Parts: sequence; structure tokens; C-alpha cells
Amino acid sequence: MELIRINEPRERETSPKPPSSLTAMASASSSSAKNLFSDSKRRLADRVAVNVNNASSVARQIVRGSKSNEILMQAAKNFAYHESTVDNSIQNLKKMEIIFQHLNYQYEAIEQAAVKLEYVEEQVKAMER
Repeated sequence: MELIRINEPRERETSPKPPSSLTAMASASSSSAKNLFSDSKRRLADRVAVNVNNASSVARQIVRGSKSNEILMQAAKNFAYHESTVDNSIQNLKKMEIIFQHLNYQYEAIEQAAVKLEYVEEQVKAMER
């Protein structure tokens, strides 16, 4: 590509036709402009493709995030369900402990009654003699 020099005097000032280098330069300039335009257009298309891919990646992450949120909600529901079951089991254990204490009181009362019964039997036998 040839550059036009503005301040330099031309050698053939008297010639009525433009120099051939000027027409060649104009065609070279238009072809380089076309190449530049097509190159810019290609780069823009590449950037658009990259942005579309990035947007799809963001959409996939959002979908994955929403699924993890659903899983988290399901886990929280299951935890709440099991929490009530655990609370119910704790209450049942407390009731069983109270029942166990009452059974111990009754056992001690039966033991004392058995000891007293032996004493009463001895007294009855002593009276019969």
C-alpha cells in the first residue's frame, strides 16, 4: 500500500490524467476498509457468541441454584417432621420414666407388705398354739 504525501510537489503537474498510483491507492484503500469492516464484523460476531454462551452458563447456574434451593427446602421439611417425632419420643420416654418410678413404688410397697405378711403369719401361728 502506498501513502499519499500531501505537502510534496507532484512531478507531473501538467498531466491532465490522474496518476495510476492514485487509483491503485483508492482501490487498495477501499479493499482495506472492506477487510477492516469484515474483520470487525467477525470479531463482533465472536463476542456475541461468547456473551450468549456466558448467558446460557448463568441460566444453567440459576437453574442449578433453584434445584439446590428446592432440595434445601425438602431437607428443612424433613427435619421439621423428624423434629416433632423426636419431641414425641422424648415425651414418651419421660412418661415411661414416670411409669417406671410408679412401678418401683409399687414393688417396694409389695415387698413391705410381704414382710408384714410373714410377720402376721408368725403371729397367727403363735396364737394357734
